[in-house]
Amino acid sequence: MVNHLGIAWQSTPIAAIDPDDFYDFQVNRPVIEVVAGKTERLVWPTTRLSLARATSTGLPRDVVLVHGVEPNMRWRGFADELIGGLTELGVEMVVLVGALLADSPHTRPVPVAVSGSNAQLLRGVGSEPSDYKGSSGIVGVLAYTCAAADIPTISLWASVPHYVAQAPSPKVTLALLRTVEDILDAPLPMADLPEEARAWERGVDELAQQDSDVAEYVRTLEEAKDATDLPEASGDAIAREFERYLRRRGNHADGGDA
Repeated sequence: MVNHLGIAWQSTPIAAIDPDDFYDFQVNRPVIEVVAGKTERLVWPTTRLSLARATSTGLPRDVVLVHGVEPNMRWRGFADELIGGLTELGVEMVVLVGALLADSPHTRPVPVAVSGSNAQLLRGVGSEPSDYKGSSGIVGVLAYTCAAADIPTISLWASVPHYVAQAPSPKVTLALLRTVEDILDAPLPMADLPEEARAWERGVDELAQQDSDVAEYVRTLEEAKDATDLPEASGDAIAREFERYLRRRGNHADGGDA
């Protein structure tokens, strides 16, 4: 999703964290590019920051995009360095996005779990604060560090069907983008993602139909999903989708008048 927005907004690279202190290069190896026998490029695993100006995003403020690989060591130092840099840049809110494998059917809307340190932000996406106690990845560490620095933070986790885990997954990207739209209350560039998401789903349908065991497993997941989606929950989802549509139409109308 971050790559998608970086391309759509033509963001400009502004910084990168020195990887030597935080990455094990035998685990996360650098990528080398050799052309006609000559080494042209060497890219080290790290975390990079880029800046998208408000004039290019259509949003009322600049956006700092952060994209990287989970560090292998010194997480506290990594989090302090990254959040310190965001504080120097004057970042006012942090949105963390990620995906995890789940027993979720590809034929249904992608579930996006929302958590955060700010109750108002959570209400903006129709979510309530959650309770959790257990292990955490770097996203949880960053969320905690942001809260300690008094930076409002919200985390989004999309559920990816584990039987089609190969990236990219345009349907998952689209679900995350639409949730971020709700948080920012502003339209984001979707480009060809809706069409790509439909094509992705059709492709997975065709693959599933070629294997009766997979097709039966998908039907089982669909039945379980439909059974847990109560009518009142579906009604709430429809209401939220209608509100989202009205906001987008209002934003586009405002933009046209300008």
